[in-house]
Amino acid sequence: MDETAGVARLRCSAVLFDLDGVLVDSHPTIERILREWAIANAVDPDVAVAESQGRRDVDLVALVAPHLNAEEGARELIAREAADFDGIRALPGAAELLAALPPGSWTVVTSGARAVARGRLAAAGLPVPEDFVAAEDVADGKPDPECYLRGARLLGADPADCLVVEDAEAGLLAARAAGMRAIAVDKGAVGPRVLGEGRIDDLRQLAVEAAETGGSGFVVKTAR
Repeated sequence: MDETAGVARLRCSAVLFDLDGVLVDSHPTIERILREWAIANAVDPDVAVAESQGRRDVDLVALVAPHLNAEEGARELIAREAADFDGIRALPGAAELLAALPPGSWTVVTSGARAVARGRLAAAGLPVPEDFVAAEDVADGKPDPECYLRGARLLGADPADCLVVEDAEAGLLAARAAGMRAIAVDKGAVGPRVLGEGRIDDLRQLAVEAAETGGSGFVVKTAR
């Protein structure tokens, strides 16, 4: 990583994006759905919301609703999520950054279900990658590195050449465990305590440029 006058320049060959809170603004929708589900299942809605970030639905249900069958509870929650995309929108800078990246150099690595991720990307007007990593693709969710390692394999990239963009502490820990560099998206609330190679407010603070002559991959620049 090169740093000049507060600008970090990270050469990479692939970028792996978390979805919710990074590419799409879905948190109000997620909170509404979680509260409705929690109330219907005798779960404290505040706890369900607080524990949800960066977790797969099956892991969340197991944590906050031990009286439920985790798989069945997750299926119910996913069904609610896959039927409700009201309020979903692209976050600032997302469309522009994805358009600037070389074709085939990025994908999504999400703790959400595949159908939910596809629906949220479409609702936000963002491109849906040909293949991406979703909750059902891994045995263990974040902070386990399996999801990001799988994402690197999808793109044919060495983990050391990947850059992760995350807003959840569990995701940043997963990136670190996978041997990848990471950018933390912090919207000014209680941001992730685990820092990566940079911290940004949103994707408008990232830019893409070609690598130096003879170099491989591309460069992502970040500045606050």
